[in-house]
Amino acid sequence: MTATTAAMAASTEKYGRIFFEHLWRGAGIQAVAFIVIGALVAGFGPGIGASAETLTGFYGANGVRILIATPILGLGILNLVWFTQSIRVALAEVGLDGWGAAATAASAMTGAIAFVLIAIQAAQVTIAGTGDGAFATGLNTVAWTAVVLSSFPRAMLVMGPSFGFWRAGYISNKQFLLAVGLVFAGVFGGTTLAIGTVWAPDAAFSRFILPALELVWVVAIGRVLSRVPSTSTGF
Repeated sequence: MTATTAAMAASTEKYGRIFFEHLWRGAGIQAVAFIVIGALVAGFGPGIGASAETLTGFYGANGVRILIATPILGLGILNLVWFTQSIRVALAEVGLDGWGAAATAASAMTGAIAFVLIAIQAAQVTIAGTGDGAFATGLNTVAWTAVVLSSFPRAMLVMGPSFGFWRAGYISNKQFLLAVGLVFAGVFGGTTLAIGTVWAPDAAFSRFILPALELVWVVAIGRVLSRVPSTSTGF
């Protein structure tokens, strides 16, 4: 074996299937970290129905923070999508491809909406500089409506892996029931359109409680995934 061949073999072994599988199975934790950090850096913007003055004031004063947070949040969504693909591979190994495919579809929808929301937030910084309050108000309304509608694919994203892991025997009945409860909470989150009430898009349940529970679920299912045996060549 030549020196070049030996080096290539060592590199393939070091950065082969096991390396990438371990990397993407841990992407859920990375996703949560990026999303939390990005949200804290960007801050929490005005709610639905905020006046043009409030919007331009917030985005004008916090523009630098928001632009710094934009790529951080983008990395969070990217890691969430990779994490979901590692779940699909794990479920495919035990013949539960359907639940894995459902998770993949849900992550694609969730990621698409999330990237639109991140883009709108960054765009508001530029709009604040132009003083176009009417456009800023319209975008803000669209963004909050998208947050509500994203509850449905997010619920599906919880449902696919949870049902698949339960069928595979990777989680207990109690853990499964907790996941089902979160699925129902996600579906109900898609109805939070009563502006000015506790069931509004920017009220505590839709804005903080449900997303926090979903992030906890990502961490929990990630810990389960790290213990799932694998013989896959998918990575």
